[in-house]
Amino acid sequence: MTKPIIIIGAGLAGWTTARELRKLDKTTPLLLITADSGDFYAKPSLSNAFAQKRGPGQLVTTPATGMAESQNVTLQAHTRVTAIDSLNQTVHTSAGEFAYVKLVLATGAQPIRIPIAGDAASAVLSVNSLQDFSHLHERLTDVQGAAEATDAKKHIVIMGAGLIGCEFANDLISSGFAVTVVDPASAPIAALLPKGLGEQLGEALARQGVVWNFGTTVQSVDHQGNTSSAFNVKLAGGQTLVADVVLSAIGLRADLSLAQAAGLQCERGIVVDAHLQTSAPNVYALGDAAQYVNGRTLPYVMPIMHAAKALAATLLGQPTAVQFPLMPVAIKTPTLPLVVAAPAPGTAGQWAQSEPGVWLFTDAHQALKGFALSGTHTSRRAELVKQVV
Repeated sequence: MTKPIIIIGAGLAGWTTARELRKLDKTTPLLLITADSGDFYAKPSLSNAFAQKRGPGQLVTTPATGMAESQNVTLQAHTRVTAIDSLNQTVHTSAGEFAYVKLVLATGAQPIRIPIAGDAASAVLSVNSLQDFSHLHERLTDVQGAAEATDAKKHIVIMGAGLIGCEFANDLISSGFAVTVVDPASAPIAALLPKGLGEQLGEALARQGVVWNFGTTVQSVDHQGNTSSAFNVKLAGGQTLVADVVLSAIGLRADLSLAQAAGLQCERGIVVDAHLQTSAPNVYALGDAAQYVNGRTLPYVMPIMHAAKALAATLLGQPTAVQFPLMPVAIKTPTLPLVVAAPAPGTAGQWAQSEPGVWLFTDAHQALKGFALSGTHTSRRAELVKQVV
């Protein structure tokens, strides 16, 4: 029996690799192993679904059975991979042992959870999957129902003013909640946006009602009392907030557990070469789990699409190096729509606002290396992509 190509992970990276491979080859055995159901959904939709009144079931675009049938994939759902033996080319799982000819790690990332004191620390939610969103959606629906009964807004505290935290803040303030965001930085999305544009986003969301607590962190989360479902959220400076839901959106960290146990080279992600091969022969990685050439981690949709296309050809014996073009990121904050194309890591230069709504990152020779757009200027994305050198 011919050994299959095995893909571990049924997120965007896993399923896109399967689809790209099937565009080139209809019959090579392909086995996809996932700890969840394998249903296909757009993960970026999780941070703006509540205001659109879309529940977890409505976010599934294709059920797992449909994906498996259309891509001629053997799906091993609800199966946890326990170990990888790269020497003997086998994968050990809760459903038994599977041999592979080539292996793809599309294991994604896990939410960063910082230590928090308090008897309700375990009640802090984070959203990185459809199952996570189901828990949040259920909780938000419950507290929203209670708010309607008492005619009082319910309060959400979000830990983290990064991209995901801001998207949730916009979504939840638009859904009728009171929202407070806590972050040690001095402006929203400080790691990605020029400071002035981050401040503009902060002001725009503040006008909608979002309250910012910058320069501090959450220290503890405690139940407010035996008869209350609310929490006391204590900040580093001593201030205490009362919250009905606490959501952690601090960021993601590559899931390296399997790769490290298998002895693969890992740093911030699973280290891969230009062909997406790891330090082990016939083992590849992409998506949120991977660290690409030059130490880059690219936890966005477009890099996954480019990587999966190149990897599919490589898996079928046509070695193809992945090449990432400039890939602008659209930030889903309808209060102030944003598109940012950050310069490559390590690029020397500075941000400057060239006109209202347009920020340019240029080097010492005034060459354009990146840009950020807001409001109606986001429509100029394609125009500016052509100008980046």
